[in-house]
Amino acid sequence: MKENSSNSLLTVPTGPLKILELPPNGVRTSSKSIHLSLVIPTYKERDNIKNVVSILSQLLDESIPGNYELIVVDDDSPDRTWEIAQSLLTEYPQLRVMRRQQERGLSSAVIRGWQAATGSVLGVIDGDLQHPPEVLTQLLRSVDQGADLAVASRHVDGGGVSSWSVVRRVLSRGAQMLGLVILPGVLGRVSDPMSGYFMVRRSAIANATLNPVGYKILLEVIGRGKVNQVAEVGYVFCERKEGESKVTWKQYIDYIHHLVRLRLSTGRVGRLSRKVNFPVRRFLRFGLVGFSGVFVDMAVLYLLSDPTTLAWPLTPSKIIAGEIAILNNFFWNDAWTFADVSARQQQWQQRLKRFVKFNAICLAGLVLNVLILNLVLNFVIPNRYIANFIAIAVVTIWNFWINLKLSWRVTDVK
Repeated sequence: MKENSSNSLLTVPTGPLKILELPPNGVRTSSKSIHLSLVIPTYKERDNIKNVVSILSQLLDESIPGNYELIVVDDDSPDRTWEIAQSLLTEYPQLRVMRRQQERGLSSAVIRGWQAATGSVLGVIDGDLQHPPEVLTQLLRSVDQGADLAVASRHVDGGGVSSWSVVRRVLSRGAQMLGLVILPGVLGRVSDPMSGYFMVRRSAIANATLNPVGYKILLEVIGRGKVNQVAEVGYVFCERKEGESKVTWKQYIDYIHHLVRLRLSTGRVGRLSRKVNFPVRRFLRFGLVGFSGVFVDMAVLYLLSDPTTLAWPLTPSKIIAGEIAILNNFFWNDAWTFADVSARQQQWQQRLKRFVKFNAICLAGLVLNVLILNLVLNFVIPNRYIANFIAIAVVTIWNFWINLKLSWRVTDVK
């Protein structure tokens, strides 16, 4: 295990979010493998971290003495949680601490911790004591008895939530039902797919490139890993005693985004994309963004050209409507379709450069759009809205392919 010799912090792994297999027996490595590596992702947990480490260490010292490691992965908390954890290293020899300064996010923090881990079993637990530590031994026992994945669940015998509001309960159950509709093959395997408290055999996820969104890493483990046998252990989710809750609406949006992305990557669309070597998922996102642009385009076209509104000439109305739709589409594509590129190019000059390219390409498409609109309207279907819809559909592929090759690709950092 690599550590920073100057401050005893673990070196943050880089590159793809992929867990490697442990070397076979007999192969010499610089680090001794152990049974359990438990990751504790933290952000602003200064008031909790010492108590968490103490309780977990005492529990695991009794059950698997010397055969575990606790890995605190802190996202450079402004309250310096990582520094408090670092001060505990001499008192708790099984403790490791990682401070991430270039990345953010609970799911990626867990994976980076697992990448630095040496355990044959990998686990995760919250750093705020909302996950009861005593359930750890039951989860580990389930894995030792043959499970590839052991999940602490609020929805089996012995499980529940302590004092959630009605709204939060409805949101949690609603999110689960939505997941069953979008991704039944994954969410149907566990009763609590939104759990952030579980253990998994390293071999079940080794060499799989993980690509999580937001907080729900369990979805990624089940969806991309080789998980055969699943066990569940009931637990009661407790309200935090110190610190502040990090549950926000963004988590629910990220959850839906994650479900859709897993659906596309693990279903027929993902297989088709790999088979024909075409970015089908990206194209579908581009298409969805373009679909939102259709409504913007249609609304503006109606306001400008309809005889009951401003009654402007069709061609200038279409040009204005198209430009406003282009602006709408750029912001959505930059934030979603090509987010992997734009996340590394966040300066306003770089974003402006992408917009200029996007706008130029789409304006060329707009010229084509206007030509098709007038041809369809005058020679095929005498309805301005149907003709406009057909023109937009024809130009969508043009816009996607050229933008893929120019607008975002060339701004990527080499």
